[in-house]
Amino acid sequence: MKTKLASFGFPVFLASLLLSLASCTTKSHLIDPVVTTAAGQVEGLPNAEGTVTSFKGIPYAAPPVGEFRWKEPQPPLPWEGVRDASEFCASCIQVKQGSRLPWSEEFMVQNDISEDCLFLNIWTPAETADDKLAVLVYIHGGGFVEGSGAIVTYDGEELAKKGIVVVTINYRLGVLGFLVHPELTAESPNQAAGNYGLLDQIAALHWIRENIAAFGGDPGRVTIAGQSAGAMSVQALTASPLAKGLFHGAITQSGTSYRGFSLMTTMEEAERRGLEYAGAKGVDGLAGLRGLSAEEILKPVEGQAGMGRFSTVIDGYVLTDDYRSVFAQGKQNDTPFLTGMNRDELRYGGERSDEFYQLYLPEADGDTALALKAAGQEYSRLNACLWLEHRAVTAHTKGYVYYFDQAIPWPEHPEFGAFHTGEVPYVFQTLKALDRPWTETDTLVADRMSSYWANFAKTGDPNAEGLPVWNAFDGNTWEVMELGADMGMIPVASSETRLNFLREQLLATE
Repeated sequence: MKTKLASFGFPVFLASLLLSLASCTTKSHLIDPVVTTAAGQVEGLPNAEGTVTSFKGIPYAAPPVGEFRWKEPQPPLPWEGVRDASEFCASCIQVKQGSRLPWSEEFMVQNDISEDCLFLNIWTPAETADDKLAVLVYIHGGGFVEGSGAIVTYDGEELAKKGIVVVTINYRLGVLGFLVHPELTAESPNQAAGNYGLLDQIAALHWIRENIAAFGGDPGRVTIAGQSAGAMSVQALTASPLAKGLFHGAITQSGTSYRGFSLMTTMEEAERRGLEYAGAKGVDGLAGLRGLSAEEILKPVEGQAGMGRFSTVIDGYVLTDDYRSVFAQGKQNDTPFLTGMNRDELRYGGERSDEFYQLYLPEADGDTALALKAAGQEYSRLNACLWLEHRAVTAHTKGYVYYFDQAIPWPEHPEFGAFHTGEVPYVFQTLKALDRPWTETDTLVADRMSSYWANFAKTGDPNAEGLPVWNAFDGNTWEVMELGADMGMIPVASSETRLNFLREQLLATE
């Protein structure tokens, strides 16, 4: 364009002016950056290209502090005027470690932490509030003790460019998010305690249902997605009666399988651990616990590692039974489902019998380590497929399985391979957030993966023209979608004999 303008004799400054005006015209197509929510107005920030507007640090619930510590989230407090939504607000209270390899700084919380942390972030490419774009709500991982929707690899701008509204959320973690104590059970109108982090997620989904249309989103097309503990959260929401009707698709990255993620703590066990925790903190009951500062809550109990580590519990309210039982009874929130694992995050969990060595050692040239690695890869693929087989008995929606095997290029640490969480920058197309020697292959993998996730959010099916075909699981052809340098359907196991052997291992009485 500049060359053409110069050939007609336009001054350089006029050419620049026209380009500037064109840029402004592009930006004017975005939704008004001042949006009205039920609690007040927020002002977001359009990106430089004028393709996506971000709204960060929007409170979806009241601060869970003081008397509201260890209670269900309350409605957000209204505010007057226009709230600045250009920057992230605090992440939830946790032990900040900066980095912990293989999770470098880009995968970990770097911003401030606070007990006042129930915020969500929105990236929208909408031009008007009437666009009704599909919505992808992403729940961060971190073992239910760390993480945040503000982590740089979860930045939703690039994914939103695929034509969807992207939302990330914070939720209470660790003791503050999942403590169970007999006094908490007694004071609850539902006779339930714990799962406050899950209740936060449900509150965020209620907020989205009530407010997302103002940001150009469609409250009738909401997909929840998450990785690790976020994936386990998504799995829990598919089983929770409290989440009914709040979402219409589910994606779990490294957090769903037939064996290994299905069992949860009982109330009796959780209450016992809660009493032990209070005793270790040297306080008298619930009042004493609520009197502790957040810093005192976080402080480790000397000589009792893991004392403050709590997770989901079958409380009869948020979760009524273990996942397998809920699905077996057909009581789940039945939506299209996409799930998978990474190549180098799981190990073989079955018996090392003579049959195992006969099946795996020859192909590994007698190397036991290589044999176990190959078995682990097939074991994890089958584990995910068995869950889809289990859900298919009562589900009326399709399920899709992937196997991610693209290792982040990392010359200093090639040993990590396709590690746990390593797929996240590809899903969000946030490769630029990490200083790595990226290749054209990495860029292509990220473009395709983010397209699959966006397509699934739009239609409940990851497929679209121009992408390798991803077949839904049908219980007859035991295949999964390989996502990496090579993309396409691959067998769960290299032979039917191996498949049957691993199936016996996974279905054996636990």
